[in-house]
Amino acid sequence: MVQITEFRVVMPLSLEEYRVAQMYMVAKMQQYNTTGKEGVEVLENRPFEDLQLGKGMYTRKVYHLQSKIPGWLASFTPPNALLLEEEAWNDFPNCKAVLKCPYFPRFKLTVDTVHVADRGFSSNVHKLDDASLAIRKVEMVDIGSDATDYWSYMIGGPSVDLRTLISKKTGRGLLSAGWQDTCTPVMTAYKLVTVDAPYWGFGYQLEQAILGAERALFLESHKHCFAWIDEWSELSVEDVRQLELETDEKLKEAFREQAKTLNGHNKKIAC
Repeated sequence: MVQITEFRVVMPLSLEEYRVAQMYMVAKMQQYNTTGKEGVEVLENRPFEDLQLGKGMYTRKVYHLQSKIPGWLASFTPPNALLLEEEAWNDFPNCKAVLKCPYFPRFKLTVDTVHVADRGFSSNVHKLDDASLAIRKVEMVDIGSDATDYWSYMIGGPSVDLRTLISKKTGRGLLSAGWQDTCTPVMTAYKLVTVDAPYWGFGYQLEQAILGAERALFLESHKHCFAWIDEWSELSVEDVRQLELETDEKLKEAFREQAKTLNGHNKKIAC
């Protein structure tokens, strides 16, 4: 059964600031979580123009997540079962990502994001029809929360507590209870996650696991969007785009080195 959940992430940033912050965070988190054996392999990162999707940046990535596979899934699948292929179209303030898993060919995950300068109370920014609205669930994601779970740990990244952090450059911070009601500037990322794993016996469990992972990903990544504000606050979109390109090359090099190591190991075995 298709699951639809709209995660609403309120941020103490303007839309213009968030665009830079999000790009910076993605580049840094990908580098932090990529070792060559696991992590993010960037295959394409280029401009696109489409009548339906608009004009922006297109990326194609492969996520190697062998060690992050839940125990119940690992009991009957190979280590590469959590290899995910992603295509994404970023036409800020709108973004769309589609993820597929070669091991589960009928599995599909889409994340449609709309960024709005509000406090998270817009009722239907994705313009869903009545049937979709009837099954949509809404969850608020509080970046000031210190809640953690299995997926928070598996997402990785340095630990951060925004209840005690104050930006030296902007003076923003101390996101204590109720901060979303009073902060200025403010905006919300409305992330509509649609997941379908039509597999008898474990499909629903897989869908719930994916939703849990997405929830943790949105929480941890947006925490770092704000936590790193003093690093990106003086950068332009062009500055961060250059950082993206440099990071993409580092990620590719990490996987190239790993491939060389594996080839060398296989040759020794053949001998």
